[in-house]
Amino acid sequence: MIGSIVSATAALLGGELPIQTQGNAPVMEITRKADQATVDGPAEWFTGRVAISGQFQREAPSRVGGAIVHFEPGARTAWHVHPLGQTLIVTDGVGWTQIEGGPKLEFHAGDVLWCPPEHKHWHGATPHAPMTHIAIQESQNGSPVTWMEQVTDEQYLADNSVTAAEADQ
Repeated sequence: MIGSIVSATAALLGGELPIQTQGNAPVMEITRKADQATVDGPAEWFTGRVAISGQFQREAPSRVGGAIVHFEPGARTAWHVHPLGQTLIVTDGVGWTQIEGGPKLEFHAGDVLWCPPEHKHWHGATPHAPMTHIAIQESQNGSPVTWMEQVTDEQYLADNSVTAAEADQ
């Protein structure tokens, strides 16, 4: 019944859905874990074994979207940029990230990373530990990311790391 009312109202409003309510209170939307697909990270965007779950993209006027990304040891993204930046919330493990031309930085579970807009970068697990993060970014002109070339093994393993303690100094 509520679904047909919402659909009819959406048609009258030109396709825009109002916030669903029960009485005067808005209804929260919950996507249950059992209803979420987990997909392998595409080989064009990742090296190694990567699993992506919990993907979401909010409807306009919001531009925010995201996903939970799990990297097996040695797995990493390709080089990429985000037009409006990206926040990574690390939930498990140890990882590395690097902005092109900068040092490779190590991060750990509980850390929150900010990848600035239009900065070419990569991130992933270390060779010996898996890593999981929640990635949150906004779309601009319909896209949250521009993917580029793969991070080579030489770039990934280069000895230009900065530990968390060194980065804080």
